[in-house]
Amino acid sequence: MCAVCGCSSHDVKIESSGEHTHTHADGTTHSHSGAHRHQHDLHYGLGSARAHATGMSQARMVKVEQNILAKNDAYAGENRDYFHRRGIFALNLVSSPGSGKTTLLVRTVEALKHRHPICVIEGDQQTTLDADRIRATGVPALQINTGRGCHLDAHMVGHALERLQPRDNSLLLIENVGNLVCPASFDLGEAHKVAILSVTEGEDKPLKYPDMFAAAGLMLLNKADLLPHLDFNVSLAIEYARRINPGIRVIVTSARSGEGMEEWLGWLEERLSAVALKQEAAEPAAG
Repeated sequence: MCAVCGCSSHDVKIESSGEHTHTHADGTTHSHSGAHRHQHDLHYGLGSARAHATGMSQARMVKVEQNILAKNDAYAGENRDYFHRRGIFALNLVSSPGSGKTTLLVRTVEALKHRHPICVIEGDQQTTLDADRIRATGVPALQINTGRGCHLDAHMVGHALERLQPRDNSLLLIENVGNLVCPASFDLGEAHKVAILSVTEGEDKPLKYPDMFAAAGLMLLNKADLLPHLDFNVSLAIEYARRINPGIRVIVTSARSGEGMEEWLGWLEERLSAVALKQEAAEPAAG
């Protein structure tokens, strides 16, 4: 019930402006706006589960989530051990749909395929279109279709590894389903999550989807070639990302113009070299 006029919740219509309209018994209406409009916002992420499901208590939701994530983490641990033993550097690329992930991935593969063994896991609800684009570069790729599922999980990736059989001392790039929510919670065994935010989206995405940007070690601010045609504040987007994750590294990129690609590829090369050095140091000890 509205604390100001006493209108009941079933009479309230939420307007796009943030106002609500109340219809009285005599047919007259009046609207509310201003200082108390925020009281009618709906927040379903404030409980212990930080989510809502009809008919399920917060405690039950927390228990279900803990069980699901515990199983996933066990599979992720197996994947991570596999990567560690074989010197595979695995990245989990995450973003909303349309950020340019696949185009950036193709450009990355083309730049590195003659220097490093590479394979790719593609996640989408349907089609093999993205995997086909990767295979066209000559690099092995496997498509995972999740159906109605909105993210990859560690068990799926484990099955993909059985089929792909990535080479030792290689780069594995995992392109997750386009979604800034669920992939944040599911560890795949990767070394890093890389969040890709395009300049065709809002600067406030890190604030709206904080879990993803908190989980990422790197943010690629992509499609920079479009900046002259957009009202997008790069500094503000970076500020928001670092408000969520002070340690996140940011690289401004464009797969089309090549901007930032050298820095991005350099970041990859540094980490591939570090993995190789660890492998070399471990081999004498194993022997």
